[in-house]
Order: sequence, then C-alpha cells, then structure tokens
Amino acid sequence: MELYDQIGLNYAALRRPDGRIAAALKQALGDAISLVNIGAGTGSYEPPDRDVIAIEPSDVMIRQRPSGAARCLQGFAEALPLDENCVDAAMAVLTIHHWSNLERGLLEMARVARKRVVLLTWVPDSDPFWLTEDYFPEIRAIDEKIFPSTAVLKATLERCIGSVHISPVPIPYDCSDGSLCAYWRRPDAYLRHDVRNAISTFTKLDANAGLTKLRNDLANGDWAKRNDHLLELDALDLGYRIFRCEMN
Repeated sequence: MELYDQIGLNYAALRRPDGRIAAALKQALGDAISLVNIGAGTGSYEPPDRDVIAIEPSDVMIRQRPSGAARCLQGFAEALPLDENCVDAAMAVLTIHHWSNLERGLLEMARVARKRVVLLTWVPDSDPFWLTEDYFPEIRAIDEKIFPSTAVLKATLERCIGSVHISPVPIPYDCSDGSLCAYWRRPDAYLRHDVRNAISTFTKLDANAGLTKLRNDLANGDWAKRNDHLLELDALDLGYRIFRCEMN
C-alpha cells in the first residue's frame, strides 16, 4: 500500500499551498504554459493559469483533489504514463524522497519536458533545526538517508537533464503548508496528532519521548529560553530549495 494511502486522509486540510512558496515556484516555471506535476497529491502548487497534467500513485490523495483541479493520472515518477516532449515543464514538489529510483524519475521528467524541470525539495546539508536537534534527532537521521544533498542532486540533474540554478525558499512563520519545518515558530503544533500525521517522517518513528520532552519544555519555558530569537523573524531558511534545470 502506498504511504499516502495510509497517512493522507486529512492531507488536504493540513498541507494547503502557501502563496509565497507558490510565487517562488511560479517564477521558476518561467514561460512554461503546459506542465506535469509529479507526485501531485491533492494538487498543491498547480498553477491555475497553465495547462497541468497531474501524476499521483495514491488513490486516497487523488480522491482529495478538489473539484476543478487538473486532470490526474495514476502513476509513478519512474514510469510516467505520458508521451515524449508532451509538456513545457515537469515539476515535483516535496516528493523526490519518496521515489524508488531518483535518477530514473529525473530521466522520465527529462523525457516528457521540452524546456525545464523544477524541483522543490529539502537538502540535508542545511543548518540544524531545533525540532530535530533537541527533540527528534532520529528524524534528521532518517531524512539524511532519503533526501539527496545539494551536491548530489545538482550533479544528478546536470547528468540527466542540463544546467541547474538553485534558490533557497525561506519558510514564513505562518506557513499554511504543514511540512516538517512549517511550524518553526509555532512549536505547540507538533503536539497535535493530525499535524504529525500529515508529515511523512513522523510515521517512521516512535515519537513519544520527543513529544514528552517538547511538552515539558513548552510548559516550563525552556523552549522559549533557547528559541526566543525566532519570535522576531518573519521567515527562516530551513533547507528548502528550488532546483530549476534547463534542458540541454
């Protein structure tokens, strides 16, 4: 069974696209009029002013796509059910770490896209994050194994597709897209089961010890003492990057 068939039941409510992240993706897509969104989920970040084909393996996620969303085909990144050169751009948002074969998926993107490939992902060579440093170090260990580093992803893209431009994507303090780092200024959110259930890495560990420590630190003020400087920030670089790759 697909991971998101198990955890994706309330995904649409908690992983709502954030307008600032959407603007960064729109800029990266450039003049692409048609695109395929791979690992499309419920349709987040699919631009309404372009011709979009969505690809998603999970039935649960497909059923949560809103009325009027782009047409969605069930399929996998490594074997896209599309013809060669059928779209201007191929896009993948926070999904490449779920692929069974990164290089094969990227080659498939290159096969179907005429102009460029755009990826939004997290890179493990980023600065530490309080959640994983102080409470859930096992999350960092898990993610370092499944997310390619900046250097590895850049080299793989250059080999499979073409030249690469990398842009940081700072996460706003009130981010509506509830990924792992979205609540960096709202720590109590991580105590909620529904929030954690929309973050795939939390399904891979026993979170009880970390949750107990976080709950206690919030109650006794220790979290605030260590992290009060964050309350002055509107956005924070937590390792999310857009990789824009132009076709050779």
